[in-house]
Amino acid sequence: MKKMKLIESLLVVTLLLSFSSCKKIFDIKPEDQLDISNAYQNVYDADAAVIGVYGKFMGLAEQYVVLNELRGDLLDVTVNSNEALRQINTHEVKESNPYASPKPFYEVILNCNDVIENFRIMVRDKKMTEDQFNQRYSDVVALRSFLYLQLGIHWGEVPYVTSSLKNVDEVKNPTNYPKVTFNVLLDSLIAVTEAIPFKNVYPSGTNLNITVDGYPTEKFYINKRIMLGDLYLWKNNYQKAAEYYRQVMETATAGDFGENYYSQYKLGWWGTGNVDHDVVYTRPGDASTLVYNEGWRTIFENPFNSDGVRREWVWVLPFDSKFRPDNKLIKLFSPIGGDYQVQPSQRIYDMWDGQTQRSNDRGQGIPYDARKLLSTMNIGGQPVAMKFLYNYIGWNTSTASNPLLKNGKWFLFRQTHLHLRFAEAANRSGKYLLAWGLWNNGFAGAYPAPGSDVTNYHNTLREPYPFNFDGRNSNNGVPYYRADWYRNIGIRARANLLNVSIPVADSLLSIESGLIQEGALENAFEGTRWADLLRVTLRRNDPSFIADRVYEKLIKSGIASGSASAARARLMARDYYLPFKW
Repeated sequence: MKKMKLIESLLVVTLLLSFSSCKKIFDIKPEDQLDISNAYQNVYDADAAVIGVYGKFMGLAEQYVVLNELRGDLLDVTVNSNEALRQINTHEVKESNPYASPKPFYEVILNCNDVIENFRIMVRDKKMTEDQFNQRYSDVVALRSFLYLQLGIHWGEVPYVTSSLKNVDEVKNPTNYPKVTFNVLLDSLIAVTEAIPFKNVYPSGTNLNITVDGYPTEKFYINKRIMLGDLYLWKNNYQKAAEYYRQVMETATAGDFGENYYSQYKLGWWGTGNVDHDVVYTRPGDASTLVYNEGWRTIFENPFNSDGVRREWVWVLPFDSKFRPDNKLIKLFSPIGGDYQVQPSQRIYDMWDGQTQRSNDRGQGIPYDARKLLSTMNIGGQPVAMKFLYNYIGWNTSTASNPLLKNGKWFLFRQTHLHLRFAEAANRSGKYLLAWGLWNNGFAGAYPAPGSDVTNYHNTLREPYPFNFDGRNSNNGVPYYRADWYRNIGIRARANLLNVSIPVADSLLSIESGLIQEGALENAFEGTRWADLLRVTLRRNDPSFIADRVYEKLIKSGIASGSASAARARLMARDYYLPFKW
């Protein structure tokens, strides 16, 4: 096979080495781009191009987390933070700030455009089949839509470029590539993503969906239906958003009944012999017996090929110290082998401390959210956000067994994001109790049966699709039921927290605000906070929704009140976006 120059990354090395159908797939050269004269000759070259795009995409991890978390209210700067991070934190961003540059996003976008263009040539020249084209083209288009959504979220008005360019700096030419508003951008993204011919995951066993060195590659790629659900949620088309989210929630509702059938993406408890992701204690009500080596914390440490990753994570990419790119998230978060430039905010600690856990047999509930202890650690007297570090720093040692092995994961989407966003869409569709149940203690909790016959309870079957769930579980009752959603327990019940009571008079806004708060408690630091705050702010046309939360974070961090007030004033003036410069 002809030689190719590939982006050197974990994805390229592990996947391409696994393609046994070729005797010699590639020889790595120092260059970082494809040699067009030798590339795009067959489907293996096409696979290499897809993987190369994701290798390039992984270089955005640090910027993605900084923009989506430090701009919000859950992450704060440290004494080690540089000026660029401090500007992001206080919303005083200068045009020269490297984190505020859209250029890295456009570099990946133009990579996508180039790959798409060459895929079209390949299928025209019969160098790959129509089916092979549909799968790979659809993936790259969906990833490009994700990147453009991020650009809209953080920069507002941006150029929408779908052609191949020789130089990324051409994007800056306003004559050829005028900026479009965020709203217009969303319309374009919906149109192009809806039109992709293949919305499923890559078929199992094909070159792009295999297991290599313990890494199931299915999780590497963007989920196209979630991408569409997110786009419709931003456009306030709640019916369409819910339909796409529901399709992903039902991923495992096929084939034989079993653990995966009832628990993957359903937020359901696991059966006998399986350790699930609940917050648990060895002695209920005894705070000193919180379980760390199993349960909720292991969501972030589980091996890539484990049931825990399979059932919890929809989209996650691995960093492996043997391959590029380097894991910059360790540099960002860790006081060991890193620069420790960001830390949990006092506001998120206060939010966790404002929760109460479920009562034990003596009627006592622990007065804080245990996810605080499972999401953070105190290392050397410093508060540390741990989610990206659990494959590097031992939870029971507070040290790195080998500081040079900076393995980890880039978390992009998991089942709690999915349930919270579906609930957000359901709530805005007037399905308040359904949204409340997914958020709190599941279908059995939201639709309880007065007796053992659950025929008309534990379900929403009277609702139209996608709001018709069957969670019936009769235990020892008659008739016997074990419906598809019978194990669903809700986000707060899994976290061992009390239900949230909602006043009937303002159910819509109260539930929506509660869902956004639960997103902070459950998904803190994972890279979704700014987007969640901005989406609701724009929907309500209420800048205080985002401004007050950022202000509170800054005040609690000890920053000068004048700086905190200035940040709030900018946000109240609807100055939500970064300067578009590179």
